[in-house]
Amino acid sequence: MSTDTTATASATPAAATEPSFPPRAAVIVGDDGLARCSWSASDPEYRRYHDEEWGREQHDPRALYEKLCLEGFQAGLSWITILRRRPAFREVFHGFDPVAVAAMTESDIERLLQDARIIRHRGKIQATISNAHAVLALDVPLDELMWSFAPPARGRRRPNAWSEVPAVTPESTALSKELRRRGFRFVGPTTMYALMQATGMVDDHFTGCFRAHA
Repeated sequence: MSTDTTATASATPAAATEPSFPPRAAVIVGDDGLARCSWSASDPEYRRYHDEEWGREQHDPRALYEKLCLEGFQAGLSWITILRRRPAFREVFHGFDPVAVAAMTESDIERLLQDARIIRHRGKIQATISNAHAVLALDVPLDELMWSFAPPARGRRRPNAWSEVPAVTPESTALSKELRRRGFRFVGPTTMYALMQATGMVDDHFTGCFRAHA
């Protein structure tokens, strides 16, 4: 994958593309009797992530910086790949503390390129460090900046089918443009829409999913 800042995240949960596993239904009832968005049915870790994290409002600046960086790492890959490596990412990037990450050097980059526990992509590693510098240079808190691009809570109805979930929106495009203006990398419009879904800026739990009413 190139280091182009417009890199997309086509495989993020509930992004525009359907999951590769059957059936095509938007919602699947699990063995526990709960109806969930069907993308979460393919793996236990996906199910935990769906139930406990995805779509819940996130306002913590450090958590948003982590999510922004991990969505960038996910570009061109599946989100489950990132979830399984998230503990290692948190370890090597100092818990995604922007101050600590911004202090990382070229020797740290070379060391991480040898660490098989994470995604060994030079451009994405460098972007995580440069994004830390961008966070520290902000004149407003990261959460305030990012949430200023969230659409109205009832801006569109809850999706009923995969075809109703967009890949990009005007808001994700505007957020991407503003972040790039401020020096952030790997923050393309599709990646930013995936982030909006994950952090509750938009609610894309399908109609019928038990989380749709949480």
